[in-house]
Amino acid sequence: MADIKDPENTLLIETTKGPVVIAMRPDLAPKHVERIKQLVREKFYDGIVFHRVIEGFMAQTGCPKGTGTGGSSYDNLPAEFSAEPHQRGVCSMARASSPDSANSQFFIVFDDAGFLDKKYTVWGKVISGMDNVDKIKRGEPVQNPDKMISVKVAADAA
Repeated sequence: MADIKDPENTLLIETTKGPVVIAMRPDLAPKHVERIKQLVREKFYDGIVFHRVIEGFMAQTGCPKGTGTGGSSYDNLPAEFSAEPHQRGVCSMARASSPDSANSQFFIVFDDAGFLDKKYTVWGKVISGMDNVDKIKRGEPVQNPDKMISVKVAADAA
């Protein structure tokens, strides 16, 4: 199990492939971390599929429609781009063409994806369970996709 240093900024995700633990980075993206925690606490992410999973690139989730076309009922977020590199295990927000269009969808990077640096908001990194992320079924769209069964903030899981 992961060494959880900050339970208020750690996500515990139970996927159909096993547990994944993400350390969130409010120092990099305070508004995005706040939104994710808000949605987690509303159980928004529970049952949501990984709808776009590209070998050697990333696994994307967070769309309530399961298609990549939906978001939460909240307003989109302003970009919080940083110099943090998109390396294996990094969690970053998906968005449309506008930099300020991130809402609820996010992706976990399988391999280094430097072409995304300073163009997408990095908000966390997988600290345990990346082997389970690697097992998520691939596809665009994914047939019979894997999903997040439950998502909790570690501080609330005790």
